[in-house]
Amino acid sequence: MSSLFSRSKDYTRARKSQSDSPPSSPSPAAKTRHERLARLDSGSSSLSSTDSVSDRAAARVSAYTRRENRLASLGSKTEEESEKDFKKLYESAFSENEKLKTNLREAQLELSDIKSKLERVVKRQDHSSSQTGLLESEKREKRNLERRMSEMEDELKVLTDLKSNNQRLKDENCALIRVISKLSK
Repeated sequence: MSSLFSRSKDYTRARKSQSDSPPSSPSPAAKTRHERLARLDSGSSSLSSTDSVSDRAAARVSAYTRRENRLASLGSKTEEESEKDFKKLYESAFSENEKLKTNLREAQLELSDIKSKLERVVKRQDHSSSQTGLLESEKREKRNLERRMSEMEDELKVLTDLKSNNQRLKDENCALIRVISKLSK
């Protein structure tokens, strides 16, 4: 095994030196760096002229102001986006609030309507208590309504029992189907 993987001097890697590689053109970043250095050198030789110094200072100030303007515009964009988000949130909350207010108004109207009906019924009962003939018919109607209510409650109980039994049967059916499918495999 070791004879198969032995290293020999014939298979060593040869590294390329920088002198072996062909000369390449400088990268764009190196070009701009070189140009800046050349400008700085030319500017330092002419420091005696006040015009070039003031031009360079003005250029530097304008570059700073441009940068600050860019940063400010980016900041204002994010502020505008956050304001839009807050506006959307405010509008959605406002619309939900309005819906709730309308629901409240409707509930209050319904409550006042029910109160007025209740007052009318109470007045009828007071008025009917004075009249014995009407009192007996109202008592009969009241008994009939109470019977109907009790029957409906019983039916409701039966329906809920049937519903729970139905759900239990469905669960058992699913379990049986699973057992049958496992047995058939």
